[in-house]
Amino acid sequence: MSGGPVEQLWVAIQARDWTTAGEQLAEDVVIDWPATGERISGRDRYLDVQRAFPEGWSIDVRTLVHEGRRVAAEVRVPHGDEVFLCAAFYEVEGGMIARGVEHWSDGRPDSPPARRSHLTEQLRGR
Repeated sequence: MSGGPVEQLWVAIQARDWTTAGEQLAEDVVIDWPATGERISGRDRYLDVQRAFPEGWSIDVRTLVHEGRRVAAEVRVPHGDEVFLCAAFYEVEGGMIARGVEHWSDGRPDSPPARRSHLTEQLRGR
């Protein structure tokens, strides 16, 4: 992984270091969560959402890919018996995260359609 505000954001969230997390976000950052149809507008609201999640979780950043001002992240968040997965895409401007789309999943696989069962295999261990 390489540095940058996206990596620093996830490291700070893991540490519950909300000041450092906030320093990675533009004041008017906009983060979309398509899975639930939500938009979080503004640094303070984004941090409030993160702070409000029930304790007991950890952050495992599996992949970070930078291309210019765009950064993609694959994140795994174990929380008790559950595991949440996130594929996120961010735009960085002036060294801060300006926009993002975080695709969150509860990690429970849906049943694959029968029409392709002969072409795939089931993943084990998230």
